[in-house]
Amino acid sequence: MRRTAGGRGRPAERRAGGGSEAGAQRTPFSSHSASGTVAMAAGGIWTSLGLMVAVVAAVGLCRSLALRRLYKHPDLCSLLLELLSTFQVCACTNELSLLGNTEPRPHTALTLTYGFTVLHGLTLPGSTCNPCGTLQPLWGGRTSVRAKGLKIGAQFVAAVLARVFMHLIWRLEMAESHSGVLTQGCGNPMQTTEVQAFCIELLFSVVFQLTILQVENIKPSYRVHAVALLITMLVFAGGNLTGAIFNPALAFSLHPHCFYDRFLTYSLVYWIAPCLGNTNDTIWRSGILLPPSVQIEALERVQRRATKLVQYLWLLYGNPFLDTRRH
Repeated sequence: MRRTAGGRGRPAERRAGGGSEAGAQRTPFSSHSASGTVAMAAGGIWTSLGLMVAVVAAVGLCRSLALRRLYKHPDLCSLLLELLSTFQVCACTNELSLLGNTEPRPHTALTLTYGFTVLHGLTLPGSTCNPCGTLQPLWGGRTSVRAKGLKIGAQFVAAVLARVFMHLIWRLEMAESHSGVLTQGCGNPMQTTEVQAFCIELLFSVVFQLTILQVENIKPSYRVHAVALLITMLVFAGGNLTGAIFNPALAFSLHPHCFYDRFLTYSLVYWIAPCLGNTNDTIWRSGILLPPSVQIEALERVQRRATKLVQYLWLLYGNPFLDTRRH
């Protein structure tokens, strides 16, 4: 759901991240503005919003048809639902990534990040849309390698299809933000060193997963908003440094040129780091390192320290939306 909302650096789904919430795989804005995105007019914003709402509606229709026609084939149905859900998150986030410089800043970008993370969470129940979230049961030995491998493959296929689809849409130049997008190469979402970027994505993934542990017993309609708020905060704190994506499939969809130019660096930062953060979640759940009686206290301590680190990053690098020295 890590993701909505979300493209980022200027806002990212849910998603975000890799938990059980679809919106978390989705939703920060990536730093496309670093490569020269121009501030949009109001009419262009409404065109982009209409396009994203149309994608959500189309995916919802396809999901309903799949549930009706493939109920006798649960494995195939689950695979198709995951593909459709990841497509929705990646397509919407690709469009959101063009709105990072929309005035007023950063209010518009953060509002869109939060809103679409909530939308993904409400419309994509049961989908992870994130390879990290799919791997989680595998680490605990609760599912087969083949089943999860197919689902991860479907997520990356959806990420590529979403990028191709958005390229076709951008070619039509329906909105002002679409002009010149196809001529851009790597948007350079990493505005810091590789080591710092790796640590930031790892940290954000850990914070996200630990928070999912805390809110998983909350009523779903409230949990979606809690996850969306967390993703928006992470986007605001580190969006200008890495994009705050913590979703391997979404990162690949947002920055394919970057992976092509510097595959090793980007795979370490946007694939390996979030997966390591997700492994931390599995360790907590299994109680391997700590008995259940002390897990809650230790979890709260880790979260407090992680929150301080996020605050330190924000103070060190400044507001990710208003610091024009990096654009």
